Amino acid sequence: MDLMRSKKAVIFATILSPVLGLAVWLVTGYVQLQNAESAWNSANYRSASESYARAARIFFWRDDLMERAGLAAAAHGDFTTAIDQFERASELSEQGWATLGYSYLSLGAMTPALDAYKRGLQIHDSYALYNGLAHIHGQQMDWQAERDALENVVRLKPDDARAHFRLGLLLSFLEPGKALPELNFASSLDSELIPAFETMRAALTATAANESQRLVLIGRGLGLLQEWNLALAAFERAVEADAENAQAWAWLGEAKQQTGKDGRVELDRALSLDHTSASVRALRGLYWNREGRYPQMLAEYLLAAEFEPENPAWQASIGDAHVNLGDLVSALSAYQRAVELAPSESTYWRLLAVFCAENGVHIEDIGLPAAEKAVELAPQDPMALDALGLSYFSSGRFANAEQTLMEAIKLAPRYFPAHIHLAMNHLAQGNTAAAFNELTYVRDADKNGPNGLLAERLLARYFS
Repeated sequence: MDLMRSKKAVIFATILSPVLGLAVWLVTGYVQLQNAESAWNSANYRSASESYARAARIFFWRDDLMERAGLAAAAHGDFTTAIDQFERASELSEQGWATLGYSYLSLGAMTPALDAYKRGLQIHDSYALYNGLAHIHGQQMDWQAERDALENVVRLKPDDARAHFRLGLLLSFLEPGKALPELNFASSLDSELIPAFETMRAALTATAANESQRLVLIGRGLGLLQEWNLALAAFERAVEADAENAQAWAWLGEAKQQTGKDGRVELDRALSLDHTSASVRALRGLYWNREGRYPQMLAEYLLAAEFEPENPAWQASIGDAHVNLGDLVSALSAYQRAVELAPSESTYWRLLAVFCAENGVHIEDIGLPAAEKAVELAPQDPMALDALGLSYFSSGRFANAEQTLMEAIKLAPRYFPAHIHLAMNHLAQGNTAAAFNELTYVRDADKNGPNGLLAERLLARYFS
């Protein structure tokens, strides 16, 4: 009887053991899944990713768990792990494909990112995926491909103002006749785009002698918006349309410099085509300025002023060149000449005021009155107000300086020079905490930009 019972117990245990093992295995899976959900809800994305991955290995028939692990890893910023988990998933949702592409992009892997967006689009007609595709094509300067992607972006999300505007910028040189409606519609969706729209409208509607000159005007408009890669494309098309257009070559050289290339060959070509062009000479002056070759810079602007003696811009640039050469007397004369040529333009009064303030010359009798005139002519111009604030600071009127600089910042919160000047004004009054806050803001908001680097140097000087 005991033997029979023992045999039955062995048989029962043999049958029950796998069942119990399976039960334990499943319970472990459910615990991991519960841990993952809890970690996700508490924004502990690293833990969530690990738990989702463990649950995915147990519940291997659940297609969504490895994707969730990837989403959590990406949310944690661990893009390498996210990519591994996404690529192991049997299928991905629209969000999964978009995050996979973004993860590759975050690691600088442009080609795999492009492939991820394209693979996702084979399954999903997705705004996010087309948006990612457009971004990559823009980085690669494949303008037609970016246009195609953006047309799908605005098809799927018609109220995306930025996408409409970017599409309009591309069309400005790809198919100019279609650009204005896109740009206009974008500005109607987002009022912040109105100034940029006005700039491009002026460029697109300006009278031009031929197609090449029209493209030069469009490229200059793009340059004013700091869209120098697009401007470069416009100038390249201008040269293709007319290889004898000196201005097109000169502006192509400028665009190349703005995009990290040299541009000297194009500027020399422009000079060979028209050595009496003021604009060609002026663009060459910019080149020599960037190279730190100030005698050549001065020579170019003197010639530009000779060819166009009534243009105040050349006089102001002559002033800049004299400052770089240390000849403040000649610089002052040039800035004053610019004001004489354009007495109703705030810009040249402002430049005269800034010159006096920055160099500590004739602040009371020339600089401060010039700054006041600049503000009188353009009371809502933050640059004019900044020049007046700087003039007050340079003359020791710290309370007036603070008030005026704050007005400039109120009009243009991201006009960084006003923040820097306000910081210097705070330092002059011993308010180091306020100065530190202003400089830290500029350093972080304009990271690696000229104002950000200046703020960083000032922080090192005064707070290290």
